[in-house]
Amino acid sequence: MIPVYKIGDIVQLRKAHACGGDRWEVLRIGMDFRIKCLNCGRVIMVSRRKFERQVKAVVQEGI
Repeated sequence: MIPVYKIGDIVQLRKAHACGGDRWEVLRIGMDFRIKCLNCGRVIMVSRRKFERQVKAVVQEGI
């Protein structure tokens, strides 16, 4: 089954961010994902393919 991500989901990635945080909030979904680090607040764009490979778990589902 293919996981479905929603705006507002909190996900844990396999690799930690440079600040040490590994939890991210999904801000935008499409061909690219915009995600925000919950530790430092940095916002980045990641391709769908890379995002789906890096997600370890959905920690909290969005609305």
